[in-house]
Amino acid sequence: MDPNTPHATSGPVLSGRGLVKRYGTQHALAGIDIDIQPRDAVAIVGPSGSGKTSLLHVLAGILRADDGQIFLGGQRIDHLGEKKRSELRRTEFGFVFQSGMLVAELSAEENVALPSLLAGLGRKEAIDAGRVWLSRLGLAGKEKRRPGELSGGEAQRVAIARALTHRPKVIFADEPTGALDTRTGRETMDALLGAAHETGAAVIVVTHDRELAESMPKTVAIRDGLIATRLAA
Repeated sequence: MDPNTPHATSGPVLSGRGLVKRYGTQHALAGIDIDIQPRDAVAIVGPSGSGKTSLLHVLAGILRADDGQIFLGGQRIDHLGEKKRSELRRTEFGFVFQSGMLVAELSAEENVALPSLLAGLGRKEAIDAGRVWLSRLGLAGKEKRRPGELSGGEAQRVAIARALTHRPKVIFADEPTGALDTRTGRETMDALLGAAHETGAAVIVVTHDRELAESMPKTVAIRDGLIATRLAA
């Protein structure tokens, strides 16, 4: 077995080896190796244009790397076609974005149920599972409200519930507190990390928020498409 290949039954839940991503002649990623362990909570930081968002998108299968390999649970996934990668994003990964990216026409419970419905779960089962997570995240009684009827923090909790309801292996969060005030942002991150730990999911957060990064158990600093430092709190 190649010593650079993660073991299929133990070790990292998600790994990247020699990841390269180019935009024209510019390298967003210039050969990155990274391992994400089960239940890890990792902040990826760096200046604008450093490659941190590209790294998140490549690991999540949203973008294809130009070179390198990605492993999920020891199984290589970077060579999969778009249909299979889309399926992985629905079943194995969860996503929380800065704006929440909720569907304005759907209620909170319908937004949370959406990934499960797309994966083929029955409507009642998907809605019931979504309600459980909304309750756990302090939104009991607001299941029928649409995003426009929720505060920014409440909408992000709906996004967190949506990311968790299918019990993903990894949750990707891109500036999840960027549109929130400091207090609401901290409460939102506490909710995300606590719920992820409960399900066993790893969390990868891209952030410009220095205080948020310093509060995370692990921090990876990216500069010029390369990992500059790996820090553990």
